[in-house]
Amino acid sequence: MKLGELATRLGAELRGDAEQEVTGINGIEEAGPAEVTFVANPRYAALARTTRAAAVLVDPGFPEISAATLRVKNPYLAFARALGCFYQPPVYAPGVHPTAVVDPSAEIGAGAHIGAYVVVGAGVKLGAHATLLPHVVLYPGVQAGSHLFAHAHAVVREFCLLGDHVTLENGAIVGADGFGFAKNEQGHWEKIPQSGPVRLGDRVDVQANACIDRATVGETRIGAGTKVDNLVQVGHASHVGENTLLCAQVGLAGSSEVGNNVILAGQAGVAGHCSLGDGVILTAQSGVSHDVPAGKTISGSPAFDNRTWLRAVAVFQRLPELIKRLDRVEKQVAIRQNAGAGQE
Repeated sequence: MKLGELATRLGAELRGDAEQEVTGINGIEEAGPAEVTFVANPRYAALARTTRAAAVLVDPGFPEISAATLRVKNPYLAFARALGCFYQPPVYAPGVHPTAVVDPSAEIGAGAHIGAYVVVGAGVKLGAHATLLPHVVLYPGVQAGSHLFAHAHAVVREFCLLGDHVTLENGAIVGADGFGFAKNEQGHWEKIPQSGPVRLGDRVDVQANACIDRATVGETRIGAGTKVDNLVQVGHASHVGENTLLCAQVGLAGSSEVGNNVILAGQAGVAGHCSLGDGVILTAQSGVSHDVPAGKTISGSPAFDNRTWLRAVAVFQRLPELIKRLDRVEKQVAIRQNAGAGQE
């Protein structure tokens, strides 16, 4: 592909040779003379001056460099779209593999690909252009919109509801039983039936080995456009808003309420029945056991305001030095007090 064509596809201003052939996308340090790279983080700006890449995706105000530049308001988004111009994932032809087991009562939309050893239960309703790769299991009563893409070994449990353009990565589990038990008269834990389904909105992505539990009553809900990363745990009856990011190993205890456009960074945790307002950010490994108002950035465990936490961490690192200084001051005070008592 020529640089001029790529610039047109991305809506970017090209400063360089429009006839330059490019063959792919790569990182700024690895890119070769026929590849395109990008700068979205200022810490990599200096590398743009030494990169071997044919062209660099940058924001409109980026300084001139020796390589050609593709100038666009959001270089990272343009980079993602440029990848799609060169990398084409496998295409799965419509049809049902002979080893698949599809219940006669299931309704399968037009253009579906049902792969090897897939199981589709009774009463399933599957929208058009679904792709179910090997060993996917849809329990009875599942309903999914158009363009469901379920990678190998994804499982959707009974009566769960999925919107359009939902993606389930390998091993994702939607609708497993919530962790609900009550102690009986004999002191044994007795399982509480988990009757409520999971509802995923449109364009929800659930990454590898993430688990979204069904509810005891009501439903567990994930809003449209939300992305659930690898190894995330969403507890029963939790409600997550739209366009929220739950990053790797995040854990939501049961009945958590998470707003729209929230970011929970890696290994952040939310205690049960807590509410996080719209736009909240929990930094990595933060643990929240209280409600958080909209727009707050929270850090630490137990978590509190990020700016206060940063100051506290700076002080924490100096504690050994401060203790030594305090010891010296206390000894000096004691000497002066003893000297004063002697004079009396």
